[in-house]
Amino acid sequence: MHVAAAPTDYPVSMGFQTCDHRPAGGLRRASRGTCGILALAFALSSGCGGESDTPSSERPGGGGPSGNGGPRMPWAYSALTSPAEPIDNPSTAAKIDLGRLLFHDPLLSGDRATACVTCHSQYWGMGDGLSFGIGVGGTGPSGIGRTGPIATRRNVPSLWNVAHRTALFWDGRVSSLERQIEVPLFDDRELGAKPDTIVHDIADNPTYRAGFAAAFPDSPAVSQENLTRAIASFVRTIVTSDAPYDRYARGDDKALSGVEIQGLFLFNELGCAFCHLPPMFGADRFDAVALPHFSDDLGRFEVTGDERDRFAFRVPQLRNLRETGPYFHDGHAPTMPQALEEMVVATGSRAVSERELGALAEFVGKGLMDKSHDPERPLSVPSGLPVPADGFVIRR
Repeated sequence: MHVAAAPTDYPVSMGFQTCDHRPAGGLRRASRGTCGILALAFALSSGCGGESDTPSSERPGGGGPSGNGGPRMPWAYSALTSPAEPIDNPSTAAKIDLGRLLFHDPLLSGDRATACVTCHSQYWGMGDGLSFGIGVGGTGPSGIGRTGPIATRRNVPSLWNVAHRTALFWDGRVSSLERQIEVPLFDDRELGAKPDTIVHDIADNPTYRAGFAAAFPDSPAVSQENLTRAIASFVRTIVTSDAPYDRYARGDDKALSGVEIQGLFLFNELGCAFCHLPPMFGADRFDAVALPHFSDDLGRFEVTGDERDRFAFRVPQLRNLRETGPYFHDGHAPTMPQALEEMVVATGSRAVSERELGALAEFVGKGLMDKSHDPERPLSVPSGLPVPADGFVIRR
């Protein structure tokens, strides 16, 4: 059985076929069937960004989707290097430790029960498992089953590798991780904090005063600026760069299964790699991912006012994708295979069998998984408030 191709009267993404190199601009519809070729050409010419760590993609022996020799990789390998840090906020151990405590402390919320970790949990792929987030005023543990009177407007993005981003939020409205921290902190639908209140409460805590003094010896005062700098430093540690894909690309022939290798080559053939560029398997570009009647959310257009950005949203990164559902900006696809199938159908470069779709899901779902830097959750925080709990989840 083959998955049928979709109509071609609108641009689409998770973004296989809407090919436009402008990282912060709009979108332009591409001709059908071109992106797979362009993806390979772009990857081979650019090295896909990052620092080169390239055993030859032509090295024989176990390579190719059929395992009978030929190229081991459809593009030249580049390692995902450490994210860049701003000059005015270099990471230190003291700053990261302080940020980790603040990230998990409900003291930063208006209801004193919600924390950053409520919507960005280690157990829910650094997201929350919901179509739309439930912040202050919510009841129940993080994840599926949490309810509340106010929901976020869009699906909560995962924090995996967010430090590599230069366009943050689904609409790319800010470019600084420090600035990004402030938005949910003071949003009434998320943490609902008041600037003067949280600065006063943190400064009134002797453990936090000592933590700020250690983290910011040149300006030890508790301030909103140092608060966001500390949390940003912690978030920059939430990275993944040693997935089975990386180990395979560096020469470990057994790191990927035969099915996952087939999925790797399909990922390139179907044009996925053009918008989900290795090594991050994402890009700071914006493509239309939903038909206009899905909602009144105009996406990137609300930031730029450019008609080409209407209904365009940032292309997500695919590392650790298996645990970051539900998918798309409105969370309408509950599972990763459903999200992949939707995009394969929508792009319609060719018919794809169920077996091929399964191979693609195996590569993305297993070959790109790496939780070696899963953040450690503290058992307690300096405020003495309970660290938000998580709902039960069975990992497959």
